[in-house]
Amino acid sequence: MSKTAAIVGAGIAGIAAAIRLAVKGYRVDVFEANAYPGGKLSGFSLDGFRFDAGPSLFTMPQLVEDLFRLAGRNPDDYFKYSRLDETCRYFWDDHTHLTAWADRDGFAHEVETQLGEPADHLLAHLADSAAKYRITEKLFLHRSLHKLSTWFNRDALYGYLNLPKLEVFKTMNRANEQRFQNPKLVQLFNRYATYNGSDPYQTPATMNIIPHLEYNIGAFFPKEGMIGITNSLVRLAEELGVRFHFNTRVTELVTEGERIVGVRTGNGDGMRSEPKPYDVVISNMDVVSTFRRLLPNARQPERILRQPKSSSGLIFYWGIKRKFPELGLHNIIFSSDYRAEFDHIFNQKTLSDDPTVYLNITSKHKPDDAPPGCENWFILINAPNNTGQDWEALIAKTRQNVIRKLSQNLGVDIAPLIACEAILDPIQIENRTSSSQGALYGNSSNNRFAAFLRHANFSHQFRNLYFVGGSVHPGGGIPLCLLSAKIATDLL
Repeated sequence: MSKTAAIVGAGIAGIAAAIRLAVKGYRVDVFEANAYPGGKLSGFSLDGFRFDAGPSLFTMPQLVEDLFRLAGRNPDDYFKYSRLDETCRYFWDDHTHLTAWADRDGFAHEVETQLGEPADHLLAHLADSAAKYRITEKLFLHRSLHKLSTWFNRDALYGYLNLPKLEVFKTMNRANEQRFQNPKLVQLFNRYATYNGSDPYQTPATMNIIPHLEYNIGAFFPKEGMIGITNSLVRLAEELGVRFHFNTRVTELVTEGERIVGVRTGNGDGMRSEPKPYDVVISNMDVVSTFRRLLPNARQPERILRQPKSSSGLIFYWGIKRKFPELGLHNIIFSSDYRAEFDHIFNQKTLSDDPTVYLNITSKHKPDDAPPGCENWFILINAPNNTGQDWEALIAKTRQNVIRKLSQNLGVDIAPLIACEAILDPIQIENRTSSSQGALYGNSSNNRFAAFLRHANFSHQFRNLYFVGGSVHPGGGIPLCLLSAKIATDLL
């Protein structure tokens, strides 16, 4: 008989793990508390507008395609995407505008023309980002950091020899200030710390690896929007025999000695099922919630669970009754005091009155996401994780600050153009996805040892328990979540 596997949570890492296990011959059950798959990578419609609910940037599409090829399928039969000609449009309150072209030489020319920064500085920075990626990719991204074999091989030796290039003892902001003359370009590249919920004034310069994914590999757009990633992988998983159980919350992992001997579920009515045995259990649930809720009697890895959490997000989904040709798919309207903004988020645990606004408009590439003459605006504000703030007051204040900032930059009063609205705050993020404190990326990366302070992709206590998703190694974001599934299932 085939071995059996249970996966807790149908986030993107859980779906990927299910596919990989099904290919290995396992009979797989995926239990999801929500009525839909994808976790943060989901979507919804409102009054004729369609929105991707969470992640909005698509990089490293080969990691998605690998899952189809692993199953002997042609990725083009399931999932289509295109490479973007421009990565992002940037705006500052002094009316400086900059387009980050996908072509590096074009981007370098734009930087020199608009900001007066020598083109060579930008190209050198992107080359440095690529070098950091080469050093870390095979060592940190494709292997468990918690296995001795990871540290004794050719890739590890290459990493040791090039360790100084990772700049682990320098902050991202410090490295960028040394690279660039124009503070606007420093700010532009400092923003990549937010890709893992960190502070550029604290996180190590090693994180300058992130721009490589956008500028050297490329940014892409799925034909059906970001939800297309989730939908195509669920289709593949179901074709491979994976069974998804929605509206089914796992309430306990039953243990006996060094094994998980049963998975108990509940449907919210107070009734609990009899535990069902599985050969393997993989948790795509936040690792803090996994231990605190599902394994309360197990030994708790407190050193990891109590690490400071990443930032969260406050998202406004607006249906806008007008088109704005000056905006693109990805747009950033920067704060005038970036350091103060991050101080508010990480030290004061609140939101600045002058927040940086990320504005994503998928109807630029997928017109049916909005009615004719309209646009679907996804607005993300970097926010502190939930520590009991008065979110109702913060949301109301921030909404007005965002309307003011966008109106000032676009020269149009935005408020009367909002046809419909939905809001997602850190409390809702925590409730919907079991993310500890509503953190988007698990533990913060605000120190040089952060990579070693994430939980392993396997359990040291239970031989048949594994972990995937943004709260464990190698980290948050779609590419790293997909890699976590690869690492965990390769360990079997």
